[in-house]
Amino acid sequence: MNRAPTDPPFAHDRAPHPGVLLVNLGTPSAPTAAAVRSYLAEFLADPRVVEIPAVLWRPLLHGIVLRTRPAKSAARYRAVWTRDGSPLAVHAAKQRTLVAGYLGEKMKTLGLPADHVVVEHAMRYGEPSIAGALARLSAAGCAQVLVVPMYPQYAASTTGSAFDGVAAACAALRRVPGLRFVDSFHDDRGYIAALAQAVNDHWTRHGRPEHIVLSFHGVPRATLERGDPYFCFCQKTARLLARELGLEPKQWTIAFQSRFGRARWVGPYTSDVLTDLGRRKLRHVDVFCPGFVADCLETLEEIGIEGRATFTRAGGGDFELVPCLNEHPRFIAALAELAVANLQGWLFPPPGADAREATRLRAVALGAKA
Repeated sequence: MNRAPTDPPFAHDRAPHPGVLLVNLGTPSAPTAAAVRSYLAEFLADPRVVEIPAVLWRPLLHGIVLRTRPAKSAARYRAVWTRDGSPLAVHAAKQRTLVAGYLGEKMKTLGLPADHVVVEHAMRYGEPSIAGALARLSAAGCAQVLVVPMYPQYAASTTGSAFDGVAAACAALRRVPGLRFVDSFHDDRGYIAALAQAVNDHWTRHGRPEHIVLSFHGVPRATLERGDPYFCFCQKTARLLARELGLEPKQWTIAFQSRFGRARWVGPYTSDVLTDLGRRKLRHVDVFCPGFVADCLETLEEIGIEGRATFTRAGGGDFELVPCLNEHPRFIAALAELAVANLQGWLFPPPGADAREATRLRAVALGAKA
């Protein structure tokens, strides 16, 4: 099917820039059943997320899931919603602003204008959309775009889906930008150092626990068997972080949360680990979620509220949720340095005003509008 291009108005004298697009998962626009239903309809219809043939899944999705789940999920969102909106949306916007600022300072050290690299953020599902973010980058003159999915550990259901979203948005553009794609940063030295600093900062304020649980989002076991590297990447992140923190094996456990449906998922399950630690009467347990770069429903509600209840109900003592990386300076620096490393070859000084004017005049001479 042919589609008309949706590119913004083009100017021949516009200075070219590289762009960076930070892509996170998404969030409902409000903690209401209607908003959650709209969000889940898009999220759960993605074949990367639910790998069940559409002919079987669609009737279940629209006939059962979207009729029963939105109201329950909306109540959970209301428990963590802020004055400024969804925690994930708030953190994502702040991360974009801070990364842009860091890159601006970095560009000046390279002899380039502070605004040489344009940074946008988008959500795979919901707003701000990937298509809208790419349009803004195009309007800013970005002929090359580095896409950074905000999932440190590659999974087809997250990172792979972000690529699908970018490709679908580009299908509607006349001028498709040059694209680079960061598929994973699970073992990036800056990222690991930022995780360790975030945990140590928390321990400085609240004291060291007897045990720390490193909880990652779960995936169906079948994805591992089909070759998805996510489970292995999570294991490596956890090992590197434990080593950076100087932890002995008995002081930490890796676990996986957020199961959905009846299929077997990778384990151990976070809820089972917390129950076991509670039954052992541990006086102080921390949970940290290294795979989430911003606090969201899965950290604040699923771990901070439900996980705490699971642990204390089983007989445990103090429970602390270590905040995600969010706007931690070490993480912003690591993210910006990751971008710079992947922008190599695109960081050229923009042409001066005279060169841009000459380009415009040549275009006019060839028939372009003045």
